[in-house]
Amino acid sequence: MEDLNLSILLFLIVSGFIAAFIDSVVGGGGLISIPVLLATGLPPSVALGTNKLASTMASLTSTISFMKSGKIHFKLTLYLMPLSLLGSITGAYIVKQIPPDFLKPIIVALLVIVTIFTLIKKDWGTHSTFKGLSVKSATFIAFASLLIGFYDGFMGGGTGSFLLFSFLLIGFDFVKAAGNAKVLNFASNIAALAMFIYMDQVHYTYGLAMGISMILGAWMGSNMAIKKGSAYVKILFIAMTMILISKQVWDLLHV
Repeated sequence: MEDLNLSILLFLIVSGFIAAFIDSVVGGGGLISIPVLLATGLPPSVALGTNKLASTMASLTSTISFMKSGKIHFKLTLYLMPLSLLGSITGAYIVKQIPPDFLKPIIVALLVIVTIFTLIKKDWGTHSTFKGLSVKSATFIAFASLLIGFYDGFMGGGTGSFLLFSFLLIGFDFVKAAGNAKVLNFASNIAALAMFIYMDQVHYTYGLAMGISMILGAWMGSNMAIKKGSAYVKILFIAMTMILISKQVWDLLHV
């Protein structure tokens, strides 16, 4: 394992902790971790692959925390995991062939819709109303898992937010939606990571250094969400989607 400059090491550790703390609840941690990895001089594809290594460590930690608290619907998430895996593998492969920039205007529009919808529905997600899947809701959540898994492997920013929103739409409260989203996010991370490793696009030294701090950030973030409840997760969710919108708009205006 190659030597790490101390300043780079501290940069990765601090940034990784902050990114994982946020990402463990509502997603969006890649907004912090990917630019940090790019700032170390890594090529974009390697930065994405390295981020997947670190974020996989974090998403596993978050999944375990939500699992222990009983905030995950196991039967549903096990049914959806293969779809996330398939979508993510496909996305990670295609990102090497096609630049993902054409998706950015679509992502901005979707994030705006998600934010407005969440703000308008004041009590939405406060209590779980999920009683089981109908044909309509099963079709929706299956398609969403496949599509968002693809997006995670292909581009990534906002994956957790889109997954959380999808679970809210079928009746889960914010905390349980966050727990279910983390399971699928972990599945898509694993799949994308495997593809990036296969394509030799992972910097293991940086990824492991950042990943270790991400484990702590994810553990603290997910446990805080569990303790503080849906109101806290909703506020963080709205804040993160607005930041994601700002970032995507900035990128579009500065191409």
